[in-house]
Amino acid sequence: MTLTPLVYWAQRHEEIYLRVELTDAQNIDVHAQDNVLQFRAQGHGAKGQNEYEFSLEFLSPVKPEVSYKSTQRQVNITVRKQQRGWWERLTVQERKPVFLAPDFDRWLDESDAEMEIREKVRFVSLKTGFLFVYNLVQFLGFSWIFVNMTVRLFIFGQDSLYDTFHTISDVMFFCQILAAVEVLNAAFGVVRTGVVPTLIQVVGRNFILFIIFGSLEEMHHRPVVFFVFYLWSAIEIFRYPFYMLGCFNTEWKILTWLRYTVWIPLYPLGVLAEAVAVIQSIPIFYETKLFSIPLPKAIGTSISFSYVLHVYLVLMFLGLFINFRHLYKQRKKRFRTKKRKAN
Repeated sequence: MTLTPLVYWAQRHEEIYLRVELTDAQNIDVHAQDNVLQFRAQGHGAKGQNEYEFSLEFLSPVKPEVSYKSTQRQVNITVRKQQRGWWERLTVQERKPVFLAPDFDRWLDESDAEMEIREKVRFVSLKTGFLFVYNLVQFLGFSWIFVNMTVRLFIFGQDSLYDTFHTISDVMFFCQILAAVEVLNAAFGVVRTGVVPTLIQVVGRNFILFIIFGSLEEMHHRPVVFFVFYLWSAIEIFRYPFYMLGCFNTEWKILTWLRYTVWIPLYPLGVLAEAVAVIQSIPIFYETKLFSIPLPKAIGTSISFSYVLHVYLVLMFLGLFINFRHLYKQRKKRFRTKKRKAN
């Protein structure tokens, strides 16, 4: 005897949603062929623990790709319509199957669905506009830094290495403070990227910029500032325009290749330059006792901030490993997807 689970349905202009009331479903087999959805699974339904199955012949053509998500209480199925439109009923037969009922939790009439689409489009438009403007501002900022430093290098030669902080730092401060937005975007799901790698990069750069360079006047004229700023900006002038095009689901092949390739040598070199800056600052912090951590009077001394920097150096290269692995996985995934599409 075939057991049929309770199935609830709702629709939008482009999709059909089915909710199968089956607890702890296992061995789920769901597919659409010749406009008929077939479902079979084992689980706890209205007739206890058994195998349940059903089939539905849809009113209009649907795409063969079916997605589903199983929870402890139910199986949620999404079927995409072949053509956008509103169906007067779900199945070809006018008489509704006894196991089928409307899903009032998701039910909308046609006008409400249109309003939902408009609200979604409005939200997507605001999000797209925000991301585009943010990436544009960052691109302009880092482009100014890169071009300015390049021109000064050609005009003044080695002398330009010693005044980088005074000529570039204001714009770099602005760009790196603004970069905190990227952590918030990742944390709140505005963009699909990991929070931890983003946080490591933003905090790491701001630590170098504000603590190592900003707080020590002795570091302002060191050539290492030039190399750190130049390597940072060289990476970002490819990353941000790539994200700008991504806001509109557009890409340029050469820009995509540059975005996922240039960082491979530049990112480790940037971290190496940051490490050199930290090493050069250690004796300065030790002598000036800046940011030293005071201890109780009974001990009568303090912990030099230079000791913290020794620990930070270890964490810096740990962060390099985490971020490099994350970025390399992104690169492999990106080019594997492009190769699959090409085939």
